[in-house]
Amino acid sequence: MDPNDIKQFEDGVQSMRMNYYPSCQQQEHVIGFNPHTDGSALTILLQLNEMDGLQIKKDGMRVPVKALPDTFIINVGENLEILTNGIYRRIVHRATVNSEKARLSFATFYSMKLDGEMGPAPSLITPETPALFKKISFVAYTKGFLSRKLQEKSNVDFMRIENEDSKSY
Repeated sequence: MDPNDIKQFEDGVQSMRMNYYPSCQQQEHVIGFNPHTDGSALTILLQLNEMDGLQIKKDGMRVPVKALPDTFIINVGENLEILTNGIYRRIVHRATVNSEKARLSFATFYSMKLDGEMGPAPSLITPETPALFKKISFVAYTKGFLSRKLQEKSNVDFMRIENEDSKSY
C-alpha cells in the first residue's frame, strides 16, 4: 500500500469501552454480546480477569479464544477490510458469560478521522483487482454502522459493489 492510502487515519478516532459480564448459572440461556463485527479498523482487547468468553467465527464454527494473562487480542474491523479491498477480513465475534465468575474486558477501537472518506485504497485498485466496496464519507459509514443491530451482517455488506469478482467473495 502507498503511504498516501492511509492518510485518513492521521488524527483518527480512538474510543474505549469496558465490558462487564456477570456470572450466570444458566449460561446456555444468555449471551454476553451477540455475534458482530467492529466498525473500527483495529480493536485491541484485554481480557482483564483472564476469564474465557470471547469466541470468533472461523470456517462457520465458533472458536473460543483462550484468555491469557497480560495478552492483547487484535481484531480486524470493517474499516480495515474496506481499506484493503478485502485483503484483510473483519472478524465476526461474540462474548459469552461464565457460570462461575464475572468476566471483564477492556477494548479500544481505532478508526479513521471523522471528516475522511472511506473506500478501498487507490493503490490496491487495478484492472485485475477492481474495487469491491463503494466510497462514502466516514460520517455516513458510521451513521449506517450505528443504526444497525449487532448482527453478523455488517455495514461492509451494504457497501459491497456487485461485480463479477465480488460474487465469489
